[in-house]
Amino acid sequence: MITLASDFGSVYPAAMRGVLARECDARLEDVAHDLPRQDVRAAAFWLRFVLAEFPPAVHLVVVDPGVGTDRDALVVRVGDHALVGPDNGVLLPPARALAERQGLGGDDGTDADAGADADGAVEAFVLDHPEPDSTTFHGRDVFAPAAAQLYEAGVDHLPSLPDLDPTDDPVDLRLPAASVDADGADGEVLVVDDFGNAITNVPGDAVRGRESVSVDGERVPVGRSFAAVAPGDRLVTVGSHGYAECDVNRGRGAEAFGLAPGDAVRFDF
Repeated sequence: MITLASDFGSVYPAAMRGVLARECDARLEDVAHDLPRQDVRAAAFWLRFVLAEFPPAVHLVVVDPGVGTDRDALVVRVGDHALVGPDNGVLLPPARALAERQGLGGDDGTDADAGADADGAVEAFVLDHPEPDSTTFHGRDVFAPAAAQLYEAGVDHLPSLPDLDPTDDPVDLRLPAASVDADGADGEVLVVDDFGNAITNVPGDAVRGRESVSVDGERVPVGRSFAAVAPGDRLVTVGSHGYAECDVNRGRGAEAFGLAPGDAVRFDF
């Protein structure tokens, strides 16, 4: 299997799929092509959450605001998975989550990034590739051919491929950690999903089981589901990703709480 994820929208992914179909016989699975445009951290968060659910695969990831610059093309191997994409940090959080899922590492609690102590299970390689004719579409011209090559060679044989050079210095990205104590939690909004839920980096265990918390000074119920409050009312709940979110039952939590990605948020217990 080869999975595809990008911020390309509806047309450009078809070109990558065409290259893959031409060069290998892999089953192709689209993860998402509406990731937040040019937002490497948001893409890393979502892919960390999603890719760990897949069986062994080659994962093609293209969120690449630095396309056409001197940033490297990167291949990462973790267990029986491989990831291919730009060397801008987007690959490392999902790679660590894949390591955790495969029992190759766990969350050491130092940041919001699953598998944060699994770095030893993550192998990174710089992809040596010919300069493509286009400087604006490396998804089609660099990363898709590389994904097909990795699929054909097999993940186990990845280190022996002649156009891959091991590196111990890939661009890393760590999701920021919340600060939690007996009085409350200081965190920030990592992403806002399509429902308008403001997903924070505050661990769900910090709010789970409480009747309410104060969010930036205003008391809000904590519920196990959206239906814990009336339609249109605000609440804090724990999402499927394991973090506390600021939500509205049948509404948009980010708007109701006045929050956007990167905003600081304080939960007082």
